[in-house]
Order: sequence, then structure tokens, then C-alpha cells
Amino acid sequence: MHTIVVGSGIAGLSAALTAAQSGAQVTLIERASEGEHGGNTRYTEAYLRMKSMDEVADDFVDHFMANAGGYTDPAIEQEMVRAYEDWSPLARSQSVVDPEMLGAFADHAGPTLRWLEAAGLRFDFLPTAFITTTTTRLLPVGGGLAMVEVLTGACKAAGVEFRFETTARGLITRDGRVCGLETSAGPIAADSVILACGGFEGNPEMLARYVGAQAINLRPVARGGHYNKGEGIRMALDIGAAPNGDFGSYHAEPIDPRSGLAEPAIFTFPYGILVNREGLRFTDEAPGTVDAHYENVTRRIFEQRGGIAWLILDARIDDVPNWQKGSRTDQPPVKADSIAALAAALGLPADTLSETLARYNAACGTGAFRPLERDGLATTGLTPPKSNWARPIDRAPFMAWPVISANVFTFGGLKVDRHARVIDQDGRPIPGLYAAGETMGIYYRTYTGSTSVLRGAVFGRQAALHATGLAPS
Repeated sequence: MHTIVVGSGIAGLSAALTAAQSGAQVTLIERASEGEHGGNTRYTEAYLRMKSMDEVADDFVDHFMANAGGYTDPAIEQEMVRAYEDWSPLARSQSVVDPEMLGAFADHAGPTLRWLEAAGLRFDFLPTAFITTTTTRLLPVGGGLAMVEVLTGACKAAGVEFRFETTARGLITRDGRVCGLETSAGPIAADSVILACGGFEGNPEMLARYVGAQAINLRPVARGGHYNKGEGIRMALDIGAAPNGDFGSYHAEPIDPRSGLAEPAIFTFPYGILVNREGLRFTDEAPGTVDAHYENVTRRIFEQRGGIAWLILDARIDDVPNWQKGSRTDQPPVKADSIAALAAALGLPADTLSETLARYNAACGTGAFRPLERDGLATTGLTPPKSNWARPIDRAPFMAWPVISANVFTFGGLKVDRHARVIDQDGRPIPGLYAAGETMGIYYRTYTGSTSVLRGAVFGRQAALHATGLAPS
């Protein structure tokens, strides 16, 4: 049995190693060079929404279901309460987070981490970049880079053939079954193909088509995202695969555009104000803990002219313990001893910025400031409001960081079932075709944080187990 895996991030490596361990001949196709491979996984810290090695976080299922799609037809939702074999083709192909797939995700998360542990990875509850949090997160020691390096070594030891600097071009089919892959180096025959080659955050044409013209202001959060050009999604759609996930959206993260680091996140904005090119506030900077709300705030930044805002803080930031961990850029803030001087340095209208600060300062409350928890210290009579940590910004030196929205990964992808089989528009699995990681679509509206790497590992493994006949059909 020959299995082709496309992509070498956590999804592809999990699939390749599982298939090899199951006795299959495995060829892994990767457009990057060796040492540059691994996609987004190579650059992430790989937060995992787990409360232990064996259990997902308490809010795991609820958060997914609160962001399960658009306004789904209630009649179709009622079908999904029944056993999966009783669903209609329409329900099976519906663009939604369905309970069948989500149940498999939650059920297999713990066993998948134990399998990764057996492969040589270690996990722990390590510090994160979030100053305030609402859920539990487990991390691999050494982050995503350790995942790529450990699993690459394990794959090679298990006999996986790596073909670096090779690009997947299209699927080969015969009598409705996927039986190989067209690549930049020629066709390869196989019994199954597992697409684990990312989303389309590295493809400006697809971004403009799906996300819109404003996508020119987006950039991948790390170098690995530039390799994700969407071919896996497109080649499957071309043979009738059902789409899933929010094609017009993506996982947004606030970063400093001056920095060339991977993921130079700015998570300190709840303690200051955000202003746009006009020098005006445009959002509640602190609706709750930063880990739960940074994506929604970042989307508001993306909507501003030029897709950019500035975070303005003053000397009071030193009252926040270890605030520097939430500012991951290698670039220093712009500093000034007055708001007028700061405006000049940022190229913002000084009169408007001064008025914005004056109105904000006058609206701040006088309650207790508790920086490490939601303190309810809110503005009064100000639009938009600030719901927590609202203190005047009036103590020099004043500091500012530019902030844009990074594209961590795109939401749109392929519809899969609990075994990661790609589903066609008629609700049927496409024989021989699987998808995992970013190439499968499961996110809508607001990202369920710290689940993307976990998604890749779980469904990469499930795809390989089914493709090699070790999982029930």
C-alpha cells in the first residue's frame, strides 16, 4: 500500500509517521527545502487547548459550537442529532462544524498527544504570551520546531521518503477514486493521498478573491505561511469536494509590522488605547481577557484605513507585572515626552490625537486597578467604551507601537468526516482522498484558540489510520 502525504507541518508529519508505522509505503511531498520545511508548525509555540494530557479544556466543545457556522437551517441541525448514518447527503455536505467531526476531535485529542509523547515529544503547562487568560493551555517543550524536528526524524527512521522542493499540482483520479498525484517532478501513483499542505495565506490571489481587496494589508504571521498557497484546497474542489470553514475569514493576530520575527505579537493593548490613522479610537480595547478577545480586536484593526493602528501607553504600564511578555516584537516603541511630540513622530494629526486622549482620560473610572484579572474599571459615557483596565494615559514618557493584523492561517478548506475523509458535494467520501490541518476547514467567525496544531495532529493521524485500514469505515 502506497500513501502520498502532501505537506510537512504537524498534520503531514503525523499522517506520514502513522502510515509508516501501519506498514504503508509513504512518500511525503513538500515544496520547501529541508530545514525550511514544516510550514506554520515550524514557527509556532503550538499552544494546545487541553486541561491535561488526556482531556481537552472544559470550554473546548462549547466554544466550537458557539462558532459552528452561519445561520444553519434548523431542519438540518435536527438531522445532525441523529446517528451519522441517518444523515441526508445535504446534512453530510453542509458547511458547518458538525457534531460527528467535533466529537472525534475531542475524543482523539488525548490519545494523539500520548502517541506524540511516545514519538519523543514532551509536554508541559509552560508560560504563554497572554497576560490574562480564560482557558487552559498545554505546550510541547521546544514548541512547533521540536514537533517538526522530532517527527521528521521519526518519519525518516520509519522509512518515509521525503521529496523536498516538490510541489503538488493536481489529483489523479480513476473511476471516481483518487489514485495518485501530479507534481512538479511528474506523476506519482498511490492508493491514497492525504492533503496536509496548509491554507492559502501565502496566495494573494486567493486572499483577494475570498477575503477581499483589503487583504493586501495582511501578511502571514511567520515565514512558514508564505509556503501555503492553497493548491491542496483547489485541487480537491476541482474534483467535487465540498468546501467547509469560513472562506472569507482567517485567524487574526496583532503584530508589529516593523518586525521580521516569527509572530511578533502585541498583546498589551488592553492596558492602553488603540487609534487609527485619523487619531481616533475605534474599538473597546479591553472587553475581557486578552486571550479570548485579541482576535476580535485585531479584526477591527484590519478594518481601519490601511489596516493599521497604533497602541498608545504611558509610564503606568510598569504597574502591570511582566508586561513585556505580551510585547513580542524586537522593535522598540516610539517614545515622546508629550502627546504632540508623539503624534508628530507617528505622523498622526496632533489636535485629534490630543482630543482623543483628553476625552478618554476624562471618562476613566476611579476604581481599583487589577491588571491580572478582569477588573471592571471601565470608562463612562465614552463611545466606544473601554470595559476593563481603563486608566488615564497622562504620565510621560508616552509610548506607541504600530499594530497590524497578521494572517495566522485561513479558515476556508475542505469538508471532512471523523476519519478525515474528504466529502464531496453530494455528502459522500471521495475514495482515496483525505485532508488534515489547515487544508480541512472547521473554523467560523471566532477562532477556537489553541486548537489548530491539535487539529493537525489529530486528523493527520486519523487520516492515515483510515487510509491504511486500521480505522473502521
